Amino acid sequence: MEPHISIITLGVLDLERSYRFYREGLGFPTTWTPEKGVIFFKTTGTSRALYPFDKLAEDVDPKLKVKKPKFSGVALAYNTRTKAEVNEVLEKAEKAGGRIEKPAQDAFWGGYSGYFSDPDGYLWEVAYGAFEFNDDGSLKIT
Repeated sequence: MEPHISIITLGVLDLERSYRFYREGLGFPTTWTPEKGVIFFKTTGTSRALYPFDKLAEDVDPKLKVKKPKFSGVALAYNTRTKAEVNEVLEKAEKAGGRIEKPAQDAFWGGYSGYFSDPDGYLWEVAYGAFEFNDDGSLKIT
């Protein structure tokens, strides 16, 4: 098995609301619309998708009756090229309807980061200073 992730799919409670947050609020590019029942975003490296939470649970197991947990133990990360961009991304997320969970601040690991949650509570860390970037925008992790 090659060590890569093709798509990260977030189960969402309101596909239209999440579409607006990510496409219109954060500017993630897509040609897909909620009418298709799923949204795929064009991102560097791993693709992102939004899919109704209940349908995602049903796809795993038709008998599965799952409530969305408040904290899943997973955080997505968006690394920036400048410290100032961390604040810009957090502000953009908040204006789009996200919630600042942890304001940007100097981090114990020597960088600068903060967290926001999207309308479904998925956590995003916005960080600067952890890694350098490859030419294609992916991270150089050595």
